[in-house]
Amino acid sequence: MYSLIFLAALTIGTLPLWVSAQAIPMEIGGAPVVIITRPQPKQIDKPQFVEATVLPGEGMNLFQVKAAWPGKGIIELMHSPDLEEAKKQFESADNAFGNRSFLLGGAFLVPYANRIRGVVATDRKSITAEIADQKFELPANLSGKSKDAEVHSIHGLIYAERFSEVRQNNGPHESTASANLQAGNFDGRWPSKTDVHIKVELRDNALDLEVTAKNTGDKTLPMAIGMHPYFAIPSGDRSQARLQIPASTRILVNNYDDVFPTGQVEAVKGTPYDFTAAKGTALDKLYLDDCFTDLHRDHNGNAVVELIDPAAHYGLRITALSKRIQNIQVYAPPDQKFVAIEPQFNLADPFNKAIWGQRDTGIEYLAPGQVAEWHVRLELFIPSE
Repeated sequence: MYSLIFLAALTIGTLPLWVSAQAIPMEIGGAPVVIITRPQPKQIDKPQFVEATVLPGEGMNLFQVKAAWPGKGIIELMHSPDLEEAKKQFESADNAFGNRSFLLGGAFLVPYANRIRGVVATDRKSITAEIADQKFELPANLSGKSKDAEVHSIHGLIYAERFSEVRQNNGPHESTASANLQAGNFDGRWPSKTDVHIKVELRDNALDLEVTAKNTGDKTLPMAIGMHPYFAIPSGDRSQARLQIPASTRILVNNYDDVFPTGQVEAVKGTPYDFTAAKGTALDKLYLDDCFTDLHRDHNGNAVVELIDPAAHYGLRITALSKRIQNIQVYAPPDQKFVAIEPQFNLADPFNKAIWGQRDTGIEYLAPGQVAEWHVRLELFIPSE
């Protein structure tokens, strides 16, 4: 596979130096790592995407993205370890549920993002949850750190799945990686059958991420799609990093250990959680594990989030192109050098009518043959002073 990457790079111009450095055959999750590239510019006078690493064996995790940056050379945009360390973590004994997939890089989340609560099994390894008025057993793969914290299911059912029909191409105008997953009914855990297609398209000035989920069964399919990417703060100075989120409200939770939604919604205006200012608001020492909703959209109907690192003269724009992306979850502990910005369809615990009542929680209900689409674009910019 890596020899093909080498030859493809030669056909499109200057060979990126880091390709040969990465040219070590490696499998993670039982499938070869995929690296797509763009030609490295001879002179770096503007930000440009140059590389994306995808893990088909771990749910098509967008593990790393690299860019050429004026005055800095090649920088990494994702808060991820190197591939050797990642392989060790994915293969570790404590990764029984596959949780490493949403703790590293950027995991895609299907058929739900965030938490679902239910009746906990005696062995605490599963929960029984009501999904669209039916009861299903889901993996109980997370709990808070407190002694009696309730185990629950989080972040969908594909993040550790091995995708097939993997295709990659380094073309003259864009480089792409794509793959499919015939998920069926997720081993009896979901009401209908699903086929998932994920495509990563890398251009010099943009990185497009697309997920489609098709109902291939004969019953109604509840579907929500999201992503959990850990974006690096290049300067390492988290306190001065700024967020711009076009949301007028946030969802309140019981605490930051469980992070279970209460069903209450609070306006962000006049609170520390107001990130609507044009140039964003500094994170300072604010802990975040919050869902921002009631998103304001631009004239094209898109919701645009920005991560700005003034100390590094760095800006990352995340544009939710799909109208069904109604919520932005943000996870940003003060002692870390990353911000997880998670564009997703659904609110947490979306089938819990006891807290949400008749509110649209972001679940899309697909008839047989229908498709749900999630599309996000990443762009780079140098912020003004």
